Amino acid sequence: MSGPAHRNGDGPPGEGDGTPRVPNQRDQSGSPLPVPEPGASGVPLPAVPTPVPEAPQPRLPLYDHATLKALLGAWALAVCSRDESLAVEVHLTDCAACADEALRLRDAVGLLHREESLDLDPLLRARVLEGCLGRRPPRIPVPDWAGPYDAEAARLDALLRDLGESYWQEQVELRWYDGAPVSRKVTIGQVIAHLTTVDGLVAVALDLPDAEGGAGLDLPLDPVRRTEALWAARRDGAGKDGDPGSGSAIGAEFRDVWRGQSHNLLRTVSFAGGGAAGVGVDYGSFRLPLQDAFVDRAFECWIHAWDIAEAVAYPYGPPAPRNLNRMIDLAARMLPAAIADRRRGGLADSAGRLADAGAPGRSLLLEIEGAGGGKWYLPLDSPGAVASKEHAVAHVALDGVEFCQLAAGHLEPERIAFGQQGDRDVIRDVLYATASLSRL
Repeated sequence: MSGPAHRNGDGPPGEGDGTPRVPNQRDQSGSPLPVPEPGASGVPLPAVPTPVPEAPQPRLPLYDHATLKALLGAWALAVCSRDESLAVEVHLTDCAACADEALRLRDAVGLLHREESLDLDPLLRARVLEGCLGRRPPRIPVPDWAGPYDAEAARLDALLRDLGESYWQEQVELRWYDGAPVSRKVTIGQVIAHLTTVDGLVAVALDLPDAEGGAGLDLPLDPVRRTEALWAARRDGAGKDGDPGSGSAIGAEFRDVWRGQSHNLLRTVSFAGGGAAGVGVDYGSFRLPLQDAFVDRAFECWIHAWDIAEAVAYPYGPPAPRNLNRMIDLAARMLPAAIADRRRGGLADSAGRLADAGAPGRSLLLEIEGAGGGKWYLPLDSPGAVASKEHAVAHVALDGVEFCQLAAGHLEPERIAFGQQGDRDVIRDVLYATASLSRL
């Protein structure tokens, strides 16, 4: 086991090339047989390969423990150089204290980075279109007041396309406020049919064919009665054909009819120009100028898209700030009439005062916070009175999205978070009047 090494285990050393050899055979006495001379048999020996020298291993930079510990933060943030990272990782295999500290730092770094969603940014389409239109303006632009409807209809259409036909039978809870919270379960197909038939009121005002009323149905102007009549007609037709009438079988038809009508509305007002903004749209119990009706339809597109997304656990964000601002502005301008209606119905908590149209009267400052927010002074005694800062008796502040949820009947006045200053009865009346703006 000790002594000089021999290539064949017992013989004398050879040329010292270090190549291992198979030991020679021994005779009967146990002595090794003589080794033949190289080439004695006439057969040339195989060439011995020259060993390839190994590449030199990179030498790690020498850091003391204090330096390596100081590098842990940079290593956790992945901003170390290659040599520093290698030195830290080698050190972590030997030092338990530094390894524990490195794990804590890595966990802390994970909290600094928000997890990115795999879904596309809902505002991506708006940004791309804005960039494209900034480089080449459209020959026939969509009016500014129709922009929110264009954007929200496109977002709802994208949501329906992502969900696919298998979701048309999913139940959606529609909520609104009618003195108390009201809700109703319908299918996604019925929601789209509801949007289509109320959009038809705008089509009638523009002398366009009503997508639903033109199918031989005599639909009333009131949005709620109009929707109920359409649903009843759909159910009756489905009963005759044996089709459920609100499932995936006609889901694609609902979507095509609704989207085709929305494109037709946008195309018409784009060609009509700014002169069409003042055309009146009859909602049965009230009328809206065309520009406000388009904002109203955008608001309903967003709210019902939110209802659908909530029913199927799909993320859905608020509108772009400029579009949200138009929706909030419309609700704020409708509030004085809603306050007057509550006062006439004996539902107001605050005492009313006589105020002539055009004369200054008591006012409330409505401050909407967040993207798309702003400040509005609302007349309290008469819709025709002039509101001003000098006559403000109350100030209420709400989040923009929550204010829209209140106006849609998705939040109750008692449950919404708000800041207040001044006459509490006036503020309570304004909150309840906001909720009364909601409908099916």
